[in-house]
This record gives sequence, structure tokens and C-alpha cells, in this order.
Amino acid sequence: MPYLIDGHNLIPKLGLRLDSADDELQLIAILQEFCRLERRQVEVFFDGAPPHLSGTRKLGAATAHFSPVGKTADDAIRRRLQKLGKAAQNWTVVSSDREVQSNARAAHAEVVSSEECAKMIRKAMDSPQAGKGERVIHEEEIEEWMKEFGEGKEEN
Repeated sequence: MPYLIDGHNLIPKLGLRLDSADDELQLIAILQEFCRLERRQVEVFFDGAPPHLSGTRKLGAATAHFSPVGKTADDAIRRRLQKLGKAAQNWTVVSSDREVQSNARAAHAEVVSSEECAKMIRKAMDSPQAGKGERVIHEEEIEEWMKEFGEGKEEN
């Protein structure tokens, strides 16, 4: 089952810092590895992106949606669920935000708290397969992402 993830809600549950310049990139890297290990698809939503950095980026099995300043990830997740229509029942929404969970349940999607998702991710990362296979993210990619996303990032 694929996941719709409230990114800023999950970041601190994985021990990452929301005030880090590359918190979103760190989460995306973790989610890409999770996708590889669990053969899952994820869409992660972030808000507060400066206008020149907002938009959607496909990064392997992970798709990152960056909502511009003034628009929320919560609203983007709600719109995505509406767009999925009946297919929303085949998705799991990851958030500890009650309104996001309520919208997910109304769309008949499964709901997993950010805490539970963090446990699932840690378990996958601790699995024997975690050390095997090709690295999903290469240093050059991280440097490229830092140039694109990291520089000029406004504080949340």
C-alpha cells in the first residue's frame, strides 16, 4: 500500500531536526531507502517552500510535494485524497495531525500516526536487507539537492 506522508510531522519522530537546513532532504533520503527495502511508493508533503522552490519532484519511488509559503501540506494532502477518489482506500496517510487523519478517514484511506510510521521505518532500516543493494542516493545527488533546496531556504 502506498503512503501519503505529512513530512514536517514525521521529521522529528525520526530524530531529525525541523530547524536543520536540509531536514526535508534528510527525510527524503530515508524515505527512498524505506521504499527500496519495503518496495513501497511514497508521496511526502512539505509546506513553507519559497515560491521558486515550490512544486513536485519525483525522486525515485518517492515523490516530494513542496507547498509554497501560505499554503499548507495538510491542504495538499486533502486535495490529493480528493483527486484519488475511490482509489484513496488503497493508500495510507501518515500524520499525527487530527485534521489530516480525519480527512484521510473520510476518504476511506488507512491512517498511521507519524510515531508508528517512524517505528516501521526504523524496523526496515534495521533489517538484514538494509545493508544490501545499491545506495539509492549518491553524494552528488545530495550536493545537487542542497544547491537547489538548501540555499536561500527561508526559516519556518
